[in-house]
Amino acid sequence: MLDFFKGKRVFLTGHTGFKGTWLSKILIKLGADVTGYSLEPPTNPNLFDICNNKMSMNSIIGDIRDIDKLEQVFSDSRPEIVIHMAAQPIVRDSYENPRCTYETNVMGTVNILECIRKSSSVKSFLNVTTDKVYQNNEWVWGYRETDPLDGYDPYSNSKSCSELVTHSYKNSFFYNSKLSISTARAGNVIGGGDFAKDRIIPDCIRAVLSNTDIIVRNPHSIRPYQHVLDPLFAYLLIVEKQYSDNKYAGYYNVGPDECDCVSTGELVDLFCSKWEYATGKKQIWINRYDGGPHEANFLKLDCSKIKSVFGWKPRWNIENAIEKTIEWVKTYLEKGDINFIMDKQIEEFIGGVR
Repeated sequence: MLDFFKGKRVFLTGHTGFKGTWLSKILIKLGADVTGYSLEPPTNPNLFDICNNKMSMNSIIGDIRDIDKLEQVFSDSRPEIVIHMAAQPIVRDSYENPRCTYETNVMGTVNILECIRKSSSVKSFLNVTTDKVYQNNEWVWGYRETDPLDGYDPYSNSKSCSELVTHSYKNSFFYNSKLSISTARAGNVIGGGDFAKDRIIPDCIRAVLSNTDIIVRNPHSIRPYQHVLDPLFAYLLIVEKQYSDNKYAGYYNVGPDECDCVSTGELVDLFCSKWEYATGKKQIWINRYDGGPHEANFLKLDCSKIKSVFGWKPRWNIENAIEKTIEWVKTYLEKGDINFIMDKQIEEFIGGVR
């Protein structure tokens, strides 16, 4: 993998977001020729501006819903590889603005696939969706790629639709073609540089910065938490393998091992413990359900397929993930070198996937 991306033309949507910024940095580090297409960073502060990726890539600010601009940038960059991550990713925001959510997550997917359909350069396409695409039955076992897609809330449902759009284009326009198409359904990611609202680890960090208690809306909800580098390197693995052999194209769950599917309360307990160990400062949290909109309580992924097909396995467990996140936060608070700490963590992670 480490040599494969050198010199490859990669088109990445959503490159200014949390996951997109980390993935851009990895691709730059691996020597790829990266063009990013995204809205302005969604938060202030934000990781994209902090690590200044735009100096090492072709960063285009644009709306995935703007098909004319997207087609022009796509045509100019002539990508060999396309990774689609642009999305409206927040469940609560999807209740407040469902139309924007569907326009971005569904028509955005249509638009990028239209660009690919009109291109002769693309060999590998990955649409990154979410673990929430499945019809959630609150099962105690993990969902498999063959389970029904029917997300409940507008965000989850729009991502289910994005999957179906991808399936339709694959069957309608790329059947027996040399283009390989996959989707990746990842769980909840954590890591340094996530400033989003309504996400538990950023909420923890905001609480310690403001010297207040951590507010937890639903401590009993169970999610497949993982460090952001685990799914990102899984995406790159899928992209690389299917680039050379279409037999690897498909639909893949990407999540942690069973032991790392923990409740939100357990995750916050772990954060508080690791934070006190790292800083000497005690932090507590309180359970305060705020009567918000419906969200799934129990959600796990069965990742047997990606493990079987590629021999993939998650590298960092939940404790490692929290430790790496706190390492990043301490560097940020101390006004240290963020690029150094990100490069260090990437190198540590790569050390296990050579």
